[in-house]
Amino acid sequence: MDLLSTLLATVVALGLLVTIHEYGHFWVARRCGIKVLRFSIGFGPALLRWHDRKGTEYAIAAIPLGGYVKMLDEREAPVAEHELDQAFNRKTVKQRIAVVAAGPIANFLLAIVAFWIVAVVGFSTVAPVLGPVPAGTPAAEAGLRSGLELTGVDGTQIRSWQDVNLQLIRRLGESGTLEVTAKPFEGGAETRYQLRLDDWLKGVEEPDPMAALGLTSWQPQIPPRLGQVASDGAAAEAGLQPGDLILAIDGEPVSDWLTEVVPTIQASAQQTLTILVERDGEQVELALTPRPKPANDVVVGYVGAGVEGVEMPAHMQRQISYNPLVAIPVAVTKTWEMTALTLDSLKKMLTGLVSAKNLSGPITIAKVAGASAKSGLESFLSFIAYLSISLGVLNLLPIPVLDGGHLVYYVAEWIRGKPLSERIQTWGLQIGLSLIVGVMLFAIYNDISRLGG
Repeated sequence: MDLLSTLLATVVALGLLVTIHEYGHFWVARRCGIKVLRFSIGFGPALLRWHDRKGTEYAIAAIPLGGYVKMLDEREAPVAEHELDQAFNRKTVKQRIAVVAAGPIANFLLAIVAFWIVAVVGFSTVAPVLGPVPAGTPAAEAGLRSGLELTGVDGTQIRSWQDVNLQLIRRLGESGTLEVTAKPFEGGAETRYQLRLDDWLKGVEEPDPMAALGLTSWQPQIPPRLGQVASDGAAAEAGLQPGDLILAIDGEPVSDWLTEVVPTIQASAQQTLTILVERDGEQVELALTPRPKPANDVVVGYVGAGVEGVEMPAHMQRQISYNPLVAIPVAVTKTWEMTALTLDSLKKMLTGLVSAKNLSGPITIAKVAGASAKSGLESFLSFIAYLSISLGVLNLLPIPVLDGGHLVYYVAEWIRGKPLSERIQTWGLQIGLSLIVGVMLFAIYNDISRLGG
């Protein structure tokens, strides 16, 4: 059932993104007087097809990993003389630029609409209040402490932990000062804190910005009662079961999962711990040896078990929503910020500041799609917006084969007054295709590596 829901969420997300992208090309082409021969969602054999009164064939194909709009073009097939004025290649360079740019622009508009719906419907979030700040971390050295509510990062207002993460991601691989503003959660004046960065998390695979700085979220006391135990983990090997309440570790009583159990396990990789648990009213003693797991250039203990969830207190929860008019600039700003972040991340990946191992392919996209769909409308719409922005940015890269590559050709034609030679365009297309195939294979390799991990 989980696999089915994941596949359904992936097909819906990718189908919507591809449809909107291709419709952008289609809509502008029609308004420029270009005859559209085919509008296809997906590749391969058509599962469903129909025609409109203008002769355009619409198709839903078997492989839902893209789509295309086929236009009348003399470069692809002979065109009847009475239809020459409807051929793409006969249109002005400005019209061709408009048609090509319309696809990515449609993706950015979809992101704005998705963020707008989220802003109007509203969503719940947890106040960004700090939990324990580990000694020796940048946060502790700057003076941040438990109980402070984060209100800003580098001058940007903070309302949730998601906001904190996004601002921190912007600084990956950088050196300098990170400015954080915070105030006591119960009320008080804001104070600025300076955190020093030095090639911060440069090239680290799957970085955890908050943990690297020593920022933890405040949590209510969580009784150490196990909710999940992985069948192939150290916990299951030791005999731990869902429902077990951990009473003591190595003779020391414990009552909180996050502040007592987790730190002890993480500090005990490959060291045998004596665990006293309560099970069905009886006490059972077990020997547990946490397995080593790399995390932010250090090795921590990991047992493959999760705790039963507890509800966050009402005073720590926030409901954020906007009226429809105010939500418009909020959605536009969010889209702009995420576009800038995507471009910055690509630049850092190319310069080695961010590990290329963070590049994701279709497997990771499917997993995130399924998880976001289960989390509710807000998460799924936000995922669609992020993915749509990524698709828009990717297509605008100046790589032949992509929309951005075609735009480079047409802008060059506009400036020169004549198109680039067929030889140059063919050469560029071959290089562009090789780049895209190579990146896709690398992204899929990263996906498979994550599954293996």
